[in-house]
Amino acid sequence: MISTKTATTSPADTVIPPARDAASRRSGRRSGRRLAALAALSALAGSALIGTRPAEARSAGYEGSAPSCFLTGGGALEICREGSEAEGVLIAPAPCAFVRGVQILRLARSEAPGPLQAVFQGQTPVASRRDEPCPERRATDSRDGGALRTGRTFEALVTTLPPSADRFWVDLPEERARTRGWSEPTPSAEGIGPRDPIAVTGRTWAGEAYSYVFLLGQERVGVTGGDAAEPERRGRRRRRRAEPDAPATGPADVRRRVQIEARTLDFQTFEIRTRTADGYGLAWTPFEAGAGRGRRADPPVPAAVVDEAGKPVTSACTAPAFETHGLAGSISVVDRTYHYVYTDVLPEDCGLAPEKRRTGLFLRTAQDLSGPKVWSTARKLAGPLPPGTLVRVARAKGMPRWAVSYTCQRPANAPGGPVADICLQYTADLNLDGIGALKLYADPVEAGRSAAYLGLRSGGDGSGRYDRSAHFWMTDAEGNLDTPAIYPNKAGFLTWLDRLAPTASGRDASSLYGRPVYWGTWTVRPIGAQ
Repeated sequence: MISTKTATTSPADTVIPPARDAASRRSGRRSGRRLAALAALSALAGSALIGTRPAEARSAGYEGSAPSCFLTGGGALEICREGSEAEGVLIAPAPCAFVRGVQILRLARSEAPGPLQAVFQGQTPVASRRDEPCPERRATDSRDGGALRTGRTFEALVTTLPPSADRFWVDLPEERARTRGWSEPTPSAEGIGPRDPIAVTGRTWAGEAYSYVFLLGQERVGVTGGDAAEPERRGRRRRRRAEPDAPATGPADVRRRVQIEARTLDFQTFEIRTRTADGYGLAWTPFEAGAGRGRRADPPVPAAVVDEAGKPVTSACTAPAFETHGLAGSISVVDRTYHYVYTDVLPEDCGLAPEKRRTGLFLRTAQDLSGPKVWSTARKLAGPLPPGTLVRVARAKGMPRWAVSYTCQRPANAPGGPVADICLQYTADLNLDGIGALKLYADPVEAGRSAAYLGLRSGGDGSGRYDRSAHFWMTDAEGNLDTPAIYPNKAGFLTWLDRLAPTASGRDASSLYGRPVYWGTWTVRPIGAQ
């Protein structure tokens, strides 16, 4: 069931003080390594900025006081990560909340309380007990994709996630329904369903006032050739006993990602793209909190976004619920054309195990996001890329170039070894072929290593392991790179989730809930500039 909610804060807005509570003291003999990592997070949360220290080397000739730089943009630009680059904690959520995929959007119109809008995926609301307003949670329900959350902030406060509210989500079945013969299997690993929101303005040049948010959902797919796809919500009307998640033959949880769309005037109330009663026409249906309960009408069923060929925009391959991939990316406007750049599994790899499926980088374009057929057919820009790669593309700040950020591993000879990082490259111009011409990874590509890594310092588990999940950045209303007024000379402002970093509460139950989200900046300058 899809619902909406008025603007109220929730535990996702709470930053837990890093002091250890009674529960953690009772459970606690943490290793010295764990305490060191928690102490590092405490220092970050208190100061919001990382203290300066030399960036890590790119070459064997590196000395501790030297900047670490690499060339990009056809050799015309260099990106340097120096001790003066700022990083910090955006939020350390409470143990009942999570935050991922944070896009900071500069609104086209300045509105109270501030000109910056945070858009991200957060936890699905659940009823809390009076004696435990924020129960510890884990991501073990394959139907749970979390909620779209938004919040407004000021330029000076951009390094702290603003108070936010749930805007819409898919309600989970009530617990008592599980006593009637159906139960969700509890997987050994945690996972969260795709939402991956991407926000962008409508056609302001044509007087349009709406902004649009594209999200991902999942639909169940039958195992026989004649079975039609069954959306998540519809499948919950007639529950059958489910089999454990596995890429095997059972119909229990084989799914495909699908793109859905919502529009808004204020990022507080949303209308969702649906179908008319006859199933053919396009309609925009407002969300209402509590729809489907009591005498309220059933909530709207999202309709898949359709391309110019009349086909729904879906991922290329099916997979178990926690292992679907595809369609996550970014949208930017250049020359009044929307460019949706995303990764998806290569169709020829659909027969492999999900963790071994290589990905490609694809492009779709649009002129109008409100029409019945939104996107062009897919065009492949690059590939193969390593399994699970996430790529964001936007026009560079102040330059006619594309900026391309992507998940990567540092080279094996880098200080600290081949740990997870975020890599960044620029094209020579705005020619889209230049994106595909970039050498994103060194050979062998499957290792995911690149010398174009940013050398991010924040996070980690204290033992040298890092996670850089669901990274995003700050954009203008058209989805192109921007920076807050407090960092006018920076080239970009990144956000990312570290699922290995210690929680501020000191609890370890989940690798998603309570895990901190970080921010950082980078600098790019022309070769020869002082």
